[in-house]
Amino acid sequence: MSNVYPRLAKAPIVEAVVDFDCDMPTGLDLAALEGAVRAQYGAEYPKLQRRTAHEYQFLADKDAVTKHSANHRLQALQCMSQDGKQLVQVRDVGFSFNRLAPYSTLDDYLPAIQAAWNSFCKLAAPVQVRVVRLRYINRMLLPIPDAGLNLAEYLNLSPQLPDDKLKMSGFLNQYAAVEPETGHDLMLVMTSQPPEEGGLPVILDNCVGSRVELQPGDWAGLHAKLQALRKLKNRVFFNVVRPECINLFQH
Repeated sequence: MSNVYPRLAKAPIVEAVVDFDCDMPTGLDLAALEGAVRAQYGAEYPKLQRRTAHEYQFLADKDAVTKHSANHRLQALQCMSQDGKQLVQVRDVGFSFNRLAPYSTLDDYLPAIQAAWNSFCKLAAPVQVRVVRLRYINRMLLPIPDAGLNLAEYLNLSPQLPDDKLKMSGFLNQYAAVEPETGHDLMLVMTSQPPEEGGLPVILDNCVGSRVELQPGDWAGLHAKLQALRKLKNRVFFNVVRPECINLFQH
């Protein structure tokens, strides 16, 4: 398939995420940064939420007496735009930028990503960037004709049942892959949701990433890696969907 892909009038993207996983300073205290995070991001992202991780451990001794412990830690400070469509996350292991639908193109959001990243570097002082990741969650509503939906008409990757006496009621497929030439990795998940409006919603979760060793101030290096991952995620998406599926997003 050509590397020139059609521009979709109505892209099925419901969420796009940029992650920079980092080596963080020893003893980083996210809670102590909350005031500074509010001050730094509040103008553009005024809604702040805490995301907490809950970990539970259960141990049984030789007398079958069970002991348990719980650990609750602040995992991220999430700053959301007033309309709820854009999100910056200061995480205990790095930085994230989320964009919800409507989504246009990565080029439109790169200035905001760079500005938010520069602010993150001032706030959290990351030591080194270790992983760059792009994740695109697509929701595609495939029409169900009277004769029934043939997924193979719309998708090159489509689940198959063992015989034609069964009628599929749902599916969940997961694929993991590595691009040998670059070392970039892929995690692709495809699943269905309950039918609605005469169609079957199919979720295509397309996540590509790369291990790196970049300095936080090297935006040119981060930008170059994002563009390389962008090419991979586009190639994956347009190799999964067939022309009949692409046509659904052009009207």
